[in-house]
Amino acid sequence: MTLLSRKADYALLILSHLFHAAGGENARTISARFGLSKPFTANILKELCREGVVTSQRGVKGGYTLVPGVATMSLAELLRRIGEEFELTVCSTDRQAADACSLATTCPVKTPLSEVHQRVSDVFRSVTLAELFRSNLRPVLATLSVLSLPKPRDGGSQNTQRTLSVGHPCV
Repeated sequence: MTLLSRKADYALLILSHLFHAAGGENARTISARFGLSKPFTANILKELCREGVVTSQRGVKGGYTLVPGVATMSLAELLRRIGEEFELTVCSTDRQAADACSLATTCPVKTPLSEVHQRVSDVFRSVTLAELFRSNLRPVLATLSVLSLPKPRDGGSQNTQRTLSVGHPCV
């Protein structure tokens, strides 16, 4: 299970490359650099251009560059713009149809999973693209390094807490 689609993952990879490429880059060079399909790379760049995340310049010295200020955009906003918003479950957001799950009215984990969805969404809203591309996530991850989770019912009092560490192997 992954949280990000291939499209979102590649969009971040492409944007990270453009973030570090002072003069911009063309689709062919980006796809060759990462071994991505040229049409898929071009389609992602076109969508990013339509959504105001990158600009394009035609011609021999043409290519794509980040729109000024886009590095301050949150990860959640980028995902929203490319139609790849995070959803933990089919019932975790208000946008889902009421009949998305036949168990929605009786599900014992719907509310807890909605809370987890909200926490993860909060992280996506708090991380900027610049933080991702500069690998400055340590302060963000430090605030999220331990999530308190209720202890399972079969293991002690309701007030006892257990912890779950959150981190990324590259950080």
